[in-house]
Amino acid sequence: MFDCVALVGATGAVGRIVLDQLHSRHFPMKRLRLLASARSAGTKVRFGDQELTVELLEPSAFEGVDLVIASTPDEVSAEFAQWAVDAGAVVVDESGYWRMDPKVPLVIPEVNPDAVDHHCGIISSPNCSTTQMVVALAPIHKAVGVRRVIVSTYQATSGAGLAGNVELESSTRAALDGQIHPPETFQHPIAFNLIPQIGSEKHQGYTSEEMKMVYETRKILGDDTIAVCPTAVRVPVAIGHSESILVETRAPLSVERARELWNAAEGVTVVDDLTNRIYPMPRDCDGRDDVFVGRIRQDISSENGIAFWCVSDNLRKGAATNAVQIAELLARKRAAKQLSV
Repeated sequence: MFDCVALVGATGAVGRIVLDQLHSRHFPMKRLRLLASARSAGTKVRFGDQELTVELLEPSAFEGVDLVIASTPDEVSAEFAQWAVDAGAVVVDESGYWRMDPKVPLVIPEVNPDAVDHHCGIISSPNCSTTQMVVALAPIHKAVGVRRVIVSTYQATSGAGLAGNVELESSTRAALDGQIHPPETFQHPIAFNLIPQIGSEKHQGYTSEEMKMVYETRKILGDDTIAVCPTAVRVPVAIGHSESILVETRAPLSVERARELWNAAEGVTVVDDLTNRIYPMPRDCDGRDDVFVGRIRQDISSENGIAFWCVSDNLRKGAATNAVQIAELLARKRAAKQLSV
């Protein structure tokens, strides 16, 4: 049980879901405080049958706080996280700022829960596209080893925050009227379109979003030899990232064995019946916490290859749910430690 939990970024798209998850999952805490910038401070937010007032995010706001869950831009996390740690709190951070810091564990509870034992005050939650892919890859990697991954992502507009979905709606309305809505959040109009760029240009023509999938996958699975070739695409879907994944394993793996591994894996649901046109789709995965796997088939172009389709709600498992699950993991370890004393 935590005496006081602070949620930073409660008024954002992910923060709102974190609030819902904390309530619906009966998170063990005595008190919840909401923190945000001056623009949102003073806002009233519902939490169950309570109405909480958003407080100003400043160093003194973390006095008496045990745990912080945060969903903020990188530059905000870079400043406030140390305030919280200095005040004695543990921070579960959703931003990208701390993910590749060697002192900060990057955690998916179904995959590497023991990594939380090695934190120095900050625990990072991975990028949404990485999270769902690694949840699906982990049981395969544990069983036969992953050598190489080729992945193409089809990422929802909500991955760019509330502004992304606003632009999807306005762009679609304009397109239906025969007009072009000038893009603001995305590089090009998103309505009836695909944009093969998410993030800025980084390494050898790959974008920042793509390189996150390379580096984060290796860190979470603890294997720097895994080769990852990613292509990230923004699509006109509001919620739910989809991924086409080809994984080359170190030892042979049959489709039947892959299904068995996924059926036994925590947080994975197999939806795979091509004959009856049943497979994961974003509209069916919206509002659900699992990672969904389908279109499972042997790679007919090379040995030791399995191809599959993977879908997950990017605002839930890709962000809010994973952060809350990390917090729950910390709560269980805290309770176990108190019992042992």
